[in-house]
Amino acid sequence: MTRQKHSLQEVVGPQTYTTWVDMLRYLIPDGRTHRLAPLVAGMLQYATAVALESAVENEVGMGLQEATEAYDPDEAGKLLLPLIDQLFSDAGVSYQRTNARGQGYSIAEEIVREYVSWFDMPWES
Repeated sequence: MTRQKHSLQEVVGPQTYTTWVDMLRYLIPDGRTHRLAPLVAGMLQYATAVALESAVENEVGMGLQEATEAYDPDEAGKLLLPLIDQLFSDAGVSYQRTNARGQGYSIAEEIVREYVSWFDMPWES
């Protein structure tokens, strides 16, 4: 039995999802992580808002709702990484990168951190 791949398209619809895939296909190859991570985190925040507003009752919508309650990036990552993986896969791009020192890192991990801290305002602490 093959596990069905879930995508954000189930929440945001085919038109929005196709636009996101096209954007990532164009932006990821030469984009900078510190710009890309907030962009994709914003896509996830939008999908979460749509899921909450429309009371989406599918696995993706419920996972996004759970992720909003996770303050730990590892916990949120378990819910979000499969969606990020599918989004990047559909765009035909990789979220794995290598820095100037030859060390590997993941844009996906940065996306999750941005998502979790989306509403944080450190200057108000």
